[in-house]
This record gives sequence, structure tokens and C-alpha cells, in this order.
Amino acid sequence: MLVGITYDLRDDYLSLGYSEEETAEFDSPVTIAAIEASLQQMGHQVDRIGSLHSLVSRLAEGKQWDIVFNIAEGMHGFAREAQIPALLEGYGIPCTFSDALTLSVCLHKARTKQILKASGIATPDFAVVEKASDAELMALQLPLFAKPVAEGTSKGVTGASIIESQDNLTVTCSALLKTFRQPVLVERFLPGREFTVGIVGTGSWAKALGTMEVCLGNNAEQGAYTYENKEEYEDRVHYQLATDLAAQASAEVALSAWRALGCRDAGRVDIRLDEHGSPSVIEVNPLPGLNPERSDLPILCALADITYSELVSLIMDSVLRRTDSAHFLPIEAAINWDE
Repeated sequence: MLVGITYDLRDDYLSLGYSEEETAEFDSPVTIAAIEASLQQMGHQVDRIGSLHSLVSRLAEGKQWDIVFNIAEGMHGFAREAQIPALLEGYGIPCTFSDALTLSVCLHKARTKQILKASGIATPDFAVVEKASDAELMALQLPLFAKPVAEGTSKGVTGASIIESQDNLTVTCSALLKTFRQPVLVERFLPGREFTVGIVGTGSWAKALGTMEVCLGNNAEQGAYTYENKEEYEDRVHYQLATDLAAQASAEVALSAWRALGCRDAGRVDIRLDEHGSPSVIEVNPLPGLNPERSDLPILCALADITYSELVSLIMDSVLRRTDSAHFLPIEAAINWDE
């Protein structure tokens, strides 16, 4: 098939004057090359499309693709991750990962949590701060955790995100409102272990690839998987596959969240244990980073003995299963899920 790839290159935005943190979710040439090589290994012809503006120009020229492998994060608005999938849907061109509705909902963490709570899926109690004075009226019990309502890659998450007092809550929320120009999600802080569950597939046939525990080293910012901890993960973070009862329960909760939100093909669900050891969903990522060395999902897959090319193949198998059964190669044929 002819497979297009849509993406946002970090270097392109840095050259326009955007900061390192503003471009943290965007991709490197290494990621695009790795996806392209994996698709070519599967026998596909690959066309590098690029960002939203490039896609619009190519579509206006009448260009078509059998499938678009979309990893573009977008730059502006709560629906930024949904812009390319919505455009492709309008043109009748299938693309990898979730549709525009799910991507918009999952980017906005408060909307995500509202759906999870309505579905009976555990997630910490929360409130949304839209102006600094909202923080002064917060009724949630301390300690709390504060972060921008619609950012990824732990942007805006620092050691100050853990809130121990009302004064800290007001100061932290004011700083986040000023820096990110969007509401702040404040939720009950969960003190237990942190996992991320890798998932592949859609609906009832979605499967957990594994449950990876995020363990912070002595030189890391403690208490949270912060932006700085992610950026300097090699020195600050240790990752390990977890298979104990808590990890198994976390995978079950993650799959329930994945299905409730209508997520597709592949992604991650972040889980944290509360003071009683029970898992709760803290974030859902239906558009996962795919840097072969730095992104959580490929790191998890490597720990689970799933190669990068196999991960890309599983993603393609999933999109083909839901769009054209004639092309489908069963996911179960690629991985023995009982091992």
C-alpha cells in the first residue's frame, strides 16, 4: 500500500522561535526514519507528508494515500491532535490511532476524567481552575496535584505540582495559568507506585502489551514523573516490567479506560496506586510518542521483547483490521498473549 506519514518535526518549530518545552511533544528525524523503515520492511511504499499545512497542500493537489500513519501532535488549541485525523476523515482516508473525537477528549484531561467517572472507572477526584481565585475555593482534600489541563509529555509538571498547602495551591495554579494560558487540572495526589500500560488494538480485541513501572532514582525530582525527569530519564528514571497483582489490576483498569474512551490501534494509559494500593487512571494517551529510544511505549515494548518494527506492524494490523478485513493479519499471530 501507499502509506503517508504525517508528523511535526521539533527542529522546524525550534527554528521558528518556539522553546524546548513548547516543542517537547514533537518528533525528531530519527522517529520518522524508524517508522518509514518499519513500513518499508512490511512492503509498503512510504510518502513523507509532514505537518498539517503540508497535508492541506497535498490534498488540494489531489494527492491520495491508502492509509496515513499519523503522529502529528499539532500546535494550537484543545483539538490540535485531532486536526489531521478530522481532515483525513473528511477526505475518506483512513489513518492510524484514534479518531478526532477521542483525541480531543483525551487531550483535555478534565473531559477524560468526566467520562471515566461516568463509566465507573477509578480516577482521582478533581477540579478545574480557570482563574487564580478558583484555587482559593478548592474543596478537595490535600495533598493535591496540579498540571495544565491539556498538555502532554509532562509539560508543566514539576516538583511544585505536588500541593501540600492552600498557599502552594494558589501560587502553583497562578504560575501554570500564566505560563500555559489554559485551565489547570487539580486532582487528589495518589502516593503509590506509578505504571504505564501499553495497549494495542481497538474495542473488545484491544490487548495490553505490558505494564511498565516508572521508578524514580535518587537524583530525580521526587513524587512525580515530571517534565525534567522525562527529559533526563537516562540519569533519573529506571523502567521495569511489572507482573504482580497490582500491575495486573492496573492493566485491567487501563483496558477499561481505553475501551470507554473509544481509543484505537495503540497507545498508553498511565496508572497510579492510591494509599490502599488500588489503581486509578491519571492520564490516557491515544497518540503515543514513537521515538525508538526515548518514548515510553517503545521502551515498554523493548522490555517485553517486542521490537520496534513489530510494534509498527501491530499498529498497522490494527488499523487494517478495523478498516479492511481483507488485509488483516491477526494480532494474535504476532504475539503469544498467553506467555
